[in-house]
Amino acid sequence: MSSHRSGSPRLHEGGLVLDILSLGRRPGSMTTVTRTVPAASRIGLDMIAVPVGGDVELDLRLESVSEGVLVTGAVRAATEGECSRCLEPFGGELDLYLTELFAYPNSTTEATTEEDEIYRIVDDLIDLEPVIVNAAGLALPLQPLCSEDCQGLCPECGVRLAIAESGHGHEILDPRWAALAGKFDAEDASSQPSKSRVNTEAEEK
Repeated sequence: MSSHRSGSPRLHEGGLVLDILSLGRRPGSMTTVTRTVPAASRIGLDMIAVPVGGDVELDLRLESVSEGVLVTGAVRAATEGECSRCLEPFGGELDLYLTELFAYPNSTTEATTEEDEIYRIVDDLIDLEPVIVNAAGLALPLQPLCSEDCQGLCPECGVRLAIAESGHGHEILDPRWAALAGKFDAEDASSQPSKSRVNTEAEEK
């Protein structure tokens, strides 16, 4: 998990950064966050992701617990991808459900875990971006498809099979026979003149 490190830019409330000061630390205190924010960076994998500037919808509940703030709820966003079979662009949806604890500074949880094992609250702020980035990386497919029945590309000419003519195909000659076939063609061609002479002599007789 990603977390705040010394020397990192100071966080400011807004976008995917939530201010929890008003929530307080009394266990059981709750608040909700419902907002739509633009993605400050690309979120996802090489072939499919939420683009920079794409809307990210948050519908979350923040609950104060003894060791920190528990964040639960839905995150939704539109994705842009490239089909791994036919290479055509297509759109999709990212739908996540988060359940993540952000540890209070100086809490037992913070003191007994490594920096990359849990997210932390910094200056009464929660940064959701690394949480969403990690969750999206697990939720999105490594080989996205524009449709489950995508036929992909013709391996010989590269045309997209979905738009190719019915029965599209190529006659493929085994390379082991290609040289032999060429030899037969050459022999047939060289024998044509002799056959013509034989026929002509037969007609003259």
